[in-house]
Amino acid sequence: MQLSDYLENQERGYAKQLAEILGVSKSYLSQLATGKASISPARCIEIEAATKGLVTRADMRPDDWRKIWPEFVPSNL
Repeated sequence: MQLSDYLENQERGYAKQLAEILGVSKSYLSQLATGKASISPARCIEIEAATKGLVTRADMRPDDWRKIWPEFVPSNL
């Protein structure tokens, strides 16, 4: 699931909570979700954990996740 889709399906105010969990501003989280800012490998792991695996690192880095995490097997593939 894409981060933007995940955020759209959450209750009002959740984006602010997630931003606080990640230690970023709500506007930066929005940039990550829309692709205006790239998501680092470390941040992918944090988002995957915070979303309980609903948004996977493979979802956030579709072009290079296999190179970064060769041992990872996404549950949604």
